This record gives sequence, C-alpha cells and structure tokens, in this order.
Amino acid sequence: MIRYISLLLFIGLTFWGCEDEQEETPPTEVTLWGKVYSVENTTEIDLQSDELIGDIPSEIGYLTNLKYLYLAHNQLTGSIPSEIGNLTNLESLNLFNNQLTGSIPPEIGNLTNLDRFLLSVNQLTGKIPESICDLNINWSSSSYFKISNNQLCPPYPSCVEDYVGNQDTSDCP
Repeated sequence: MIRYISLLLFIGLTFWGCEDEQEETPPTEVTLWGKVYSVENTTEIDLQSDELIGDIPSEIGYLTNLKYLYLAHNQLTGSIPSEIGNLTNLESLNLFNNQLTGSIPPEIGNLTNLDRFLLSVNQLTGKIPESICDLNINWSSSSYFKISNNQLCPPYPSCVEDYVGNQDTSDCP
C-alpha cells in the first residue's frame, strides 16, 4: 500500500511539473534581426541605418561580451529591454534616431563600463532612473551623452539634469 501511494505521489508530482527543475543552459548563439551571433565571440554589433524594424529582442542580453552596440537610424519600436543590463562589458550604446518608447530601464545602471550613451531622437517617456548616475560617462561631453528629443520627465537625476537637452514634457505629471 505504501509503495502504491509513493508511486501515485511520484506520478502526480511529475505530471504537474514539480519534479526537480533543471536550469536552462544559456545559448551559444543568438539570432537578432535574421543574423546569427556567437554569444562568446561577438564584441560588436553595427546595424546602423540597416532598416531594422520592430522591438529590440530581449535575447540581446545573452551577448555579454558585447562592447559596442550601434542600432542608430533605424525604425526600432517598443521599449529598451531590461536585459540590456546584462551587457556589463558594453562601452558604447547608440540607439539614436529610432522610435523607441517606454522608459529607460533601471538596469542601465549595470553598464558601468559604458562611456558613450546615445538615446536622442526617440519617444522615450517617464523618469530617468537614478541608476544612470552609476555609468562611467563624461556627462558634459555632448559626443558621449545624448538623450535630448525624447519625452523624459523631470525631476532628472542630478548627474544629468544639466545635460538632458530638449524634452517634450507636455505629458509629464
């Protein structure tokens, strides 16, 4: 009888997915916009003016050896995925002149090697996260930090308040 109950319990747990779950192995390759990138070997993506449309895939967060990400002058929409915060080796992020919406994810503060941050001419909204001050950027250099021509709302973090440029704040609370 005890064996029978144990067997039923084992079958039940297995059936409902309560058995030991195994962690997923990270992929060795990631496909972004129809191109395949090696997770281990990709250090740069330059798809500027490549007529890209749609969202930035969250899978971009697997490319942890990425140093340069250039996606400027496309028609990218949707939010910047929070997984971008996994790219801790990133030195340059250029999302200039797209149609990105939503807020800047707080995970952006994880990018402590970032020294070039270009997000101007999008439709980003909400508040700039305080974590942006964790970046290693020369805030006063207009060629290293560009965030103007969005819809970002004050108050701005003190590290960037003098450098946000023109913002459409008409929909801010």
